[in-house]
Amino acid sequence: AGLKAASSLILPLLFSLFLTLVSLPLLNWLRTLKIPKGLAVLLTLCIVIFLLVLMLSLVAGSISGFTQSLPHYQELLTGKIAGLLERVETMGIKVPDEITYDWINPSAALDWVAVALLTVTSVLSNLVMVLLTIAFLLLEAAGFPDKLQAAFGRPENAARVSRIRTEVGRYLAIKTSISIVTGILVTVALWILGVDFPLLWGLLAFLANYIPTLGSIIAAIPPILLALIQLGWGHALAVGVLFLLINLVLGNMVEPHLLGRRLGISTLVVFLSLVFWGWVWGPPGMFLSVPLTIILKIMLENTQDFRWIAVLLDSDPKTVPRPNSAS
Repeated sequence: AGLKAASSLILPLLFSLFLTLVSLPLLNWLRTLKIPKGLAVLLTLCIVIFLLVLMLSLVAGSISGFTQSLPHYQELLTGKIAGLLERVETMGIKVPDEITYDWINPSAALDWVAVALLTVTSVLSNLVMVLLTIAFLLLEAAGFPDKLQAAFGRPENAARVSRIRTEVGRYLAIKTSISIVTGILVTVALWILGVDFPLLWGLLAFLANYIPTLGSIIAAIPPILLALIQLGWGHALAVGVLFLLINLVLGNMVEPHLLGRRLGISTLVVFLSLVFWGWVWGPPGMFLSVPLTIILKIMLENTQDFRWIAVLLDSDPKTVPRPNSAS
């Protein structure tokens, strides 16, 4: 209840933490070039600001246009589904009277996507608080290795915390890179197919890619429905095949090869995380749920006392490092 009530404060802080972790590899790279800490943090922050403003400016128009056209799309989709049900009945297949369109309402998916994207962009649009938090977190992160040594003293303890930091940074860097490629491929392919608002669906594919398995389904449904409304069943099928191919190549081949199988988590855990954090914080909570769970799992598997929780979270317990390798 407290997390739900404080969402307006907690969500910007969590997004700031997420963006900080994503940008840490860039900060570390700048530090390897012997750039002073303050200047490295400033350069990293400038790049983050540029990318955020670019993303918001590119997508803002698409979100506005989509929300304005949403009633029209929903009306067209309702007509197509009604026509499909009539055609099914003419083929001699009786549709039970108990099944109404309120039960089968695919146009609700379009409405949910509009609400979700508006919620996420509203969190990110609070740029002053987000950027100030990122700046302080980056300054803190720049001196973090020295603090580790001073706080833990013993080399093995400092090494364990450093390993957690490295693995979290590697996971987020690879996941973000794969998500960017996914978003670009979806945008270009939908633009070629002639589906409206390809930038919007590319952004949705980028965000949903942080959610294993279920994310690709969430990202695929709205553009498939829109392609059905706009261009017919053939293009809707083509969009579905497109998402399937992208998910197979990037999600099932490239990403596991780069991340390693041991960073996977159980599909049940993914689903429960989505349900719980979606209830607490809405769409932003769904977006953050899996990355936060992965980070927690990385931390737990690098301990002896709580490694068993990491095993329960994993999709394949054999891939979790043994206690002697995570001591």
